[in-house]
Amino acid sequence: MNNLEAEPRLSLPTLGPLRRWQSNRLRMSFAGILADPKMRPAGEFFLTDLYADKDFSARDRDAAKILPMMARILPQSLLQAAVDTIELAVLSHAFDLAMADAIHLDKKGDIDLSRYTAAYREVGCPRLRRHQIDLIIRVGKNLDAAVQKHGVYKLLKASRTPARLAGLQELQGFLERGFEAFAQLQGADAFLERVAASEYRVSARLFAGEKDPFA
Repeated sequence: MNNLEAEPRLSLPTLGPLRRWQSNRLRMSFAGILADPKMRPAGEFFLTDLYADKDFSARDRDAAKILPMMARILPQSLLQAAVDTIELAVLSHAFDLAMADAIHLDKKGDIDLSRYTAAYREVGCPRLRRHQIDLIIRVGKNLDAAVQKHGVYKLLKASRTPARLAGLQELQGFLERGFEAFAQLQGADAFLERVAASEYRVSARLFAGEKDPFA
């Protein structure tokens, strides 16, 4: 059985436009963060490695194989960041499929704000939506905790060779990019508070049906 037979919603014509719309919306929401030289690397990491409109399945398949090996080398905070990222990817994918099934494209095959808001409210699940944001913040907190520990980056680099030999570079690359981005923050509290405040507020406004929830 192929993936489309297992999950027919993967072939929905709305799925691609939905993911692109969400990706563009997030980049606009992150405009202030991306304009800050210190926050920009962490902001780009969130947009490309947590929120991005791309297939994370190779990275997540890697995790089941590489995490037991990495557990002998890396601190718990870094391993937890990987675990939370996988849960986030699964939850976000489930929401994308549900949204793609609920949303309607306009005559040009596009999505507008009113259609997105209507689908968001129809899919519902406010507690799971909040948990989705919680996971994003937890990934950031665990990456920041790893950054604060002396010698962790050396340990992370030490896992490159076994990861490469096993053909498991995707997750390794994700952890390295996250570590390097959060190291430049020199403390992630302000960045994470900013992301959390924005995303929790947007979700609440979407559920309330406000005319411009991203304002």
